[in-house]
Amino acid sequence: MFQLIWNGLFVGSFYALVALGYSMVYGIIKLLNFAHGDLYMLGSFLAFVVLGGFTGLFGLGSIPILLLVLLITMLLTGGIGVLIERIAYRPLRSSPRLAALITAVGVSFTLEYAVRQIFGASPLVFPIRLQGAPVEVLGARITMPQLVLMLVAAILMFLLQRYVMHSREGRAMRAIALDQKASLLMGVNVNRVISRTFFIGSALAGAAGVMAAAYYGTIDFLMGFVIGLKAFTAAVIGGIGNLYGAMLGGVVLGLLESFGTHFLGGQWRDVFAFGFLILFLVFKPTGILGERVVERV
Repeated sequence: MFQLIWNGLFVGSFYALVALGYSMVYGIIKLLNFAHGDLYMLGSFLAFVVLGGFTGLFGLGSIPILLLVLLITMLLTGGIGVLIERIAYRPLRSSPRLAALITAVGVSFTLEYAVRQIFGASPLVFPIRLQGAPVEVLGARITMPQLVLMLVAAILMFLLQRYVMHSREGRAMRAIALDQKASLLMGVNVNRVISRTFFIGSALAGAAGVMAAAYYGTIDFLMGFVIGLKAFTAAVIGGIGNLYGAMLGGVVLGLLESFGTHFLGGQWRDVFAFGFLILFLVFKPTGILGERVVERV
């Protein structure tokens, strides 16, 4: 039982990091950024390239190098997220939502097949593979890499929560989420705040991609597709647009997958996850922590 819970929490931490980007962007500009999962993929490939320049430092240990590469990759993926918002989404901000949604799908395919053309279609072996001897805790096998990655994910989520809830910039983000026009009239630089939101969400997705690559050991150009859908599922389960809901939704989805694969088999994992999404949309479309909102016209 504890092994199933631990596995669910570990996978759920990755889902939560990516789901936070979905919720932040949707909460501010009501856009379902389906290219967000591909920033997770892009983060792993950028880390792959950055690590190629650090081969002489591998003697320092895998974890310190990985943390350095993690920070560099977060800056790079954050910058790419801002660039995507500036080029693809900002001109469509006053357009019907369907136009922005179709554009997001187009950006997703652009990122995927650009990476395919550059790195090839075959999976690549990540230069660093975190490994460690498992330790028995309450009948569950826990490894040091799992603990380190979960700790990094928890720190990133904590820092995001402090930033959004206890900083001036975070207050501006929450104000725009409530009323963009009123925020503009009160002197808030809406474009800058939205760009900052894309930077933070993209950086978190890139961080999740680096950690997943280091843990699982391989990367490919389609690795962001399923994780993007799973993160979207987690955001919906928790209540899309709600930061705490995104974190909770990621953990809940990870636990659901862990128990579902144990009882039904690994081949039913995705069926179980997306089937649960359908049930949630039917019976509680606002999610666990979401609220029913009436839009102003």
